[in-house]
Amino acid sequence: MKKTVSKYYIVALIVIAISGNLQAQKYTLTYTSQDDTLDPSIQKGIEKIFKKVYPKLVKDFNKNSQKHVTIKIDTAYDGVAYAHQGAITISSAWLHKKPEDLDLVTHELMHLVQSYPGGAGPSWLTEGIADYVRYKYALDNEGAGWSLTPFNANQSYKNSYRVTARFLLWATQNYDKKLIEKLDSDLRSKKYTAQTWEQYTGKTVEQLWEEYSAKPIVNS
Repeated sequence: MKKTVSKYYIVALIVIAISGNLQAQKYTLTYTSQDDTLDPSIQKGIEKIFKKVYPKLVKDFNKNSQKHVTIKIDTAYDGVAYAHQGAITISSAWLHKKPEDLDLVTHELMHLVQSYPGGAGPSWLTEGIADYVRYKYALDNEGAGWSLTPFNANQSYKNSYRVTARFLLWATQNYDKKLIEKLDSDLRSKKYTAQTWEQYTGKTVEQLWEEYSAKPIVNS
């Protein structure tokens, strides 16, 4: 019983401290962990990412994003991380394996900012945007050994995650610098259609991919 009370008391202190630090932005974080063996630097790193990255994502993509976020380190979850109902769950096993991969939080924070309604658009685009955001906003992708997947001829824009993210980066550099913000807004408002790509670039997504495949050069 004493251990349980102590655990939740520590969580409460974290919320108060972060609320104070982020008072101007009015964003707060509750961090809980089921794993007492994780290096304390992991919690500090996650809090730093929330403090520095989340306000930027809200400002650039969705000013109506939730003000409070919960991040839970779960010993039972056997994946990597996921965002659901305003909270982020991260596998403690993954953090033991890849303790430097804290910017996975940037990807998951973007999912909270996205908050797309059901049927808003294809999942490959949702995940591609989130990894594009990790590429652009993360604090230390290099330290995590994380980068966009190099192009190869077997890929498709529907591959999702880092493959789609690199294609999106190429499209922003060659057609519309604000393409991601526009796609994100259309998905959230359920205005996205197959014709959306033509609206912003003058070409279908298939035509864009064909052009990208022929010359998949991006500026880092």
